[in-house]
Amino acid sequence: MKISISNENKITAARGMTGLFIEDINYAIDGGLYAEMLENANFEARDVSGKRDNYRELHDCGYGWEAFPSGADVKLKIKTDRALFPENPHYMRIDAGAAGTGITNRAYDGIYLEKGVVYRVSFYARSYNYKGTVSVGIYGGDVLLLGKKFKLKADGKWRRYEFRAKSKTEFDRAIFAFTLGGAGIIHVDCFSMMPENAVLGVFRRDLVKLMKDFKPGFLRFPGGCVVEGNNLDNRYLWKNSIGQKERRKHNWNRWAVHATDESNNFRSAYSHYGQSLGVGYYEYFRLAEYLGAKPLPVVGVGIACQYMSTQFVPLDSPELETYIQDALDVVEFARGGTDTVWGRVRADMGHPQPFALEYLGIGNEQWEDRGNEFYKRFELFEKRIHEKYPDIKIIGTVGPTVGTSTHESAWEWTREQLEKNPDFVYASDEHFYVSPEWLYANTNVYDGYPRNARVCAGEYAAHVPGSGCALFNAPQANVWEGALAEAAFMTGMERNADIVVMASYAPLFARLGYTQWSPDLIWFDGKDSYATANYYVQQLYSLYTGDFVLKTQTDGTEKIYASASEREGMTFVKVVNASDEETEAEIGGDFDFGALARIIRLEGELTDYNTLEEPFKIAPTEIAPASARTVTLSPRSFNVLVFMK
Repeated sequence: MKISISNENKITAARGMTGLFIEDINYAIDGGLYAEMLENANFEARDVSGKRDNYRELHDCGYGWEAFPSGADVKLKIKTDRALFPENPHYMRIDAGAAGTGITNRAYDGIYLEKGVVYRVSFYARSYNYKGTVSVGIYGGDVLLLGKKFKLKADGKWRRYEFRAKSKTEFDRAIFAFTLGGAGIIHVDCFSMMPENAVLGVFRRDLVKLMKDFKPGFLRFPGGCVVEGNNLDNRYLWKNSIGQKERRKHNWNRWAVHATDESNNFRSAYSHYGQSLGVGYYEYFRLAEYLGAKPLPVVGVGIACQYMSTQFVPLDSPELETYIQDALDVVEFARGGTDTVWGRVRADMGHPQPFALEYLGIGNEQWEDRGNEFYKRFELFEKRIHEKYPDIKIIGTVGPTVGTSTHESAWEWTREQLEKNPDFVYASDEHFYVSPEWLYANTNVYDGYPRNARVCAGEYAAHVPGSGCALFNAPQANVWEGALAEAAFMTGMERNADIVVMASYAPLFARLGYTQWSPDLIWFDGKDSYATANYYVQQLYSLYTGDFVLKTQTDGTEKIYASASEREGMTFVKVVNASDEETEAEIGGDFDFGALARIIRLEGELTDYNTLEEPFKIAPTEIAPASARTVTLSPRSFNVLVFMK
């Protein structure tokens, strides 16, 4: 078969169109990207249950903590009087009946110690009468692996204690314990255990490395549904996510009540899932800067998640001004000078120079429904933002589905606004979780989009029927069948890079045993992590998309999909062979694009997927070219062909 490329009428590609999207789902941040190793470290956990418009939030502040050793004479009580920090007022009273007793933290699946890594452990304690010692220890069985003893001062004041220690051994699922040297009563709060090799002092190193290796063009955050909240009180308040870590007000996570129904008494296995906000907007902007990605923060518009709630702030309510001001203040926090209120806050946190903020997402998966007047409120947000920041590129939304009446209505409204004001939005956010068959059938869908409006495919993934998609803890949902279909669909995205200017798979992270949604790009536990076949497909698009997209045609061979782009003397041709047959492909063109220099290939059986035990079962491999212009395409393969002059 033949693939023809042409440099006539080529289009300029949006630099960095393939990005990453971080949402705190599947314990992606607390328990994942945030390198804090302890769970419910500040005693603010909630136990949340319920269903649409009816959620029950109970304090369960001792969650994750229990007496140590098991069955010891230790009485534990949560208190709030004379709190350490009013934003997070709960702390624990420990009444130890004997020396060597105290508390232990479940730390998700237990502590993983890496040999040679230094760990920093800290806590706050208050004693009125107890004048003895306390000890922090990390134990492998009965063996103390690292620890420290402290002498408390019985003056009734909160005091902070800290130590650093290098692990001399590797140990998985160790135990964290805090004990008293004798019988007595003390108060404790705000424990922390962080590896000192955490990226920027905040982020888990192996997970950030996978993000860095991806070379994302942009980084969308914090959602997703957490932006909207299950109700408006539960929405993501970015101003609560900045400042001193211990004073960031705890919030229960919207995904704590995912998939609740009568069968589980409206209470999920993840009912304690919370947000410590140890990774907030400041850390997010720093991470984007570290990755070399453009930040894409998303703010709410006063409408709670429309799948989970009917709440919204009426358009004529003075309360809506709070939401608009929050959006304006995000921009000021990111790039305002030190003579501005929020620019000074950023500078005081350690970053006096502005962050390079170009984009701002307004709303997540909103649509016009039940009197929420979404279109009018969006127009109000857009007007106010562009009055103050005319250069900000707003990312709009056309709802959570494609090919529906709400989707079509949203696009009609968007295009009407763009005709009146070409800067109304830079792009509109489409979300689609669909079958492989849908992706194959719609590889040319963007060919027919009007050229006066751009697309941000902010969330999408192939969901393979029968593989465990959208279920709990299903790494097998990341089968090659789905990733291959995504690769084929993305050829259509690339061919229409003047329209599809941003694209990010979702979700990004999933902690094994703590997952509400499958499939996901990266899976991990407390020790290890691995990339999926879907990750490698996305990464190859990120690494090998040029500055200009070339017109591409195939000879009609069934189940062959292709796109091409060029950059600085190199031409990248991406070819998906979705058939079960080996195919010989000849690459031709109306210009000299050089000879085939490299072939990067992903291939496998449709049911294959990566695991912790086989992390590279499907991963890119280099194939030596056998010809200057022809290549053998393996069955069920995704190929990146690099031609050089």
